[in-house]
Amino acid sequence: MTDIHPDQRVAVLVDAQNLYHSAQSLYSRNIDYSALLSKAIQDRQLTRAIAYVIRADAPEEESFFDALVDIGFETKIKDIKTFSDGTKKADWDVGMSLDAVTLANHVDTVVLCTGDGDFSRLCSHLRHEGVRVEVMAFESSTADELIDATDTFLDLGDRHETFLL
Repeated sequence: MTDIHPDQRVAVLVDAQNLYHSAQSLYSRNIDYSALLSKAIQDRQLTRAIAYVIRADAPEEESFFDALVDIGFETKIKDIKTFSDGTKKADWDVGMSLDAVTLANHVDTVVLCTGDGDFSRLCSHLRHEGVRVEVMAFESSTADELIDATDTFLDLGDRHETFLL
């Protein structure tokens, strides 16, 4: 696939829940979204940066959503669903995938910030369409099939002091 160059148009799609839970379970720390976005762009032309977040009615989450916007992300927010048995669920897999497919005709590179193996088929599709696919996540909590489906994988754990607060 294409090497990185300044004329590349880039879309950055961040699965905030996935990164949050990985950072918490591995390091008990939070993600530095400013550093994440900067590395994802790598002096290329940013077309869109979208952070997919879940609203769980936690007191600090609105300030977190505002901070993401201040950094340069568009936020897409989904409310958490509570089922009759008490279980809770919320994910952005379909929304992220649809946005990536929609953006594919407008960018050269899609950077997915997630370790979720459900995105491996999306990566294969995007690459088949001629889009460079990069994934940024913690390798120890990233599905092997996702790593195998990308052009480039950046392990946030290798530089955790850069990417964690």
